[in-house]
Amino acid sequence: MQNYLTPNFSFAPMIPERALGSRVWDTEGREYIDLSGGIAVNALGHCHPDLVAALAEQSQKLWHISNIYTTKPAQELAQKLVEHTFADKVFFCNSGAEANEAALKLARKYGRDHFGGHKTEIISCLNSFHGRTLFTVSVGGQPKYSKDYAPLPQGITHVPFNDIAALEAAISENTCAVIIEPIQGESGILPATQEYLQAARRLCDEHGALLILDEVQTGMGHTGKLFAYEHYGITPDILSSAKALGGGFPIGAILTTDKIAPTFGPGTHGSTFGGNPMACAVGSRAFDIINAPETLAHVEKQGQKLQTTLRELGEKTGVFKEVRGMGLLIGCVLADQYKGRASEITAAALKHGLMVLVAGAGVVRFAPSLLLNDEDMAEGLKRLEAALTEWIA
Repeated sequence: MQNYLTPNFSFAPMIPERALGSRVWDTEGREYIDLSGGIAVNALGHCHPDLVAALAEQSQKLWHISNIYTTKPAQELAQKLVEHTFADKVFFCNSGAEANEAALKLARKYGRDHFGGHKTEIISCLNSFHGRTLFTVSVGGQPKYSKDYAPLPQGITHVPFNDIAALEAAISENTCAVIIEPIQGESGILPATQEYLQAARRLCDEHGALLILDEVQTGMGHTGKLFAYEHYGITPDILSSAKALGGGFPIGAILTTDKIAPTFGPGTHGSTFGGNPMACAVGSRAFDIINAPETLAHVEKQGQKLQTTLRELGEKTGVFKEVRGMGLLIGCVLADQYKGRASEITAAALKHGLMVLVAGAGVVRFAPSLLLNDEDMAEGLKRLEAALTEWIA
């Protein structure tokens, strides 16, 4: 197939054509087990019938109307997010990068409005990832993504992840926000410690800074809770969400409190397609399924099962030295002799009919459907073992 797209993506050699649940078929009719979930997006698998029905129903009513107006689907999804989280208000956009951009702008404006022009500094973590806009790629702690786009936004400090002393040393009265991923995704599925997030909450309170939790990847059930912050005994001031929020349909959001939300007065921020009726209708139906107790219990059970089997496979092949994560967001750290070769494993897996991801050069990432069944898990792991056996031979 002729490629008419810009070359910033390195496409896989197969072209997906249709999918259902955790199975994907390419243009040649070959079947794959999908344990990547579109990078933690397809939380209910592909083409879930309830989401298809919600999309079809809304498509007969209203596609787009602009944010001069509000709509029933937007208000319904926002209400569900508010009723089941710490939040009082929601802002909708289209993606995780947009959500984090909005969160950071909100924090800076809140700092200026309430404390003065000095309170603008943002603290982020090394090896973090918060999006691809100029602001979010600068806040992200990976220079490889930002170095070609200088001059970059200023007033951003990066500290080591899970290092309380470093955070204590960096935060000051000039800090408007600390932004943290509860589980660092791009750096290798590395969970924050309980002590670290609780210290971050305390330090933000002591210095009048806002705590932003980037739950673009960890949110919407992936860890066995609706949002990962529930594991840590804290609440953020602002939370960003996207990816699985729409179950595969593009949508992003930030959640915040009545104390902070008024900072975004009329005209201070916006998004043309934010709160799109189609996206919100699908997202609302996805929310109902994801937030069901039986779904979250299934995530916890299947996550434990998948991690156990991956550890056994690591011991058997010698390829993985550690398996970590929460729920069905899992990273397999490569043994030292295979360090930096995760992309070779994903390529080998694809040849054997399995779709998995990398999380940095040294970690193989799994982010399957939250509804992953035993049959698809077993078949996927069978294909992974075959791929690893051939790869190390």
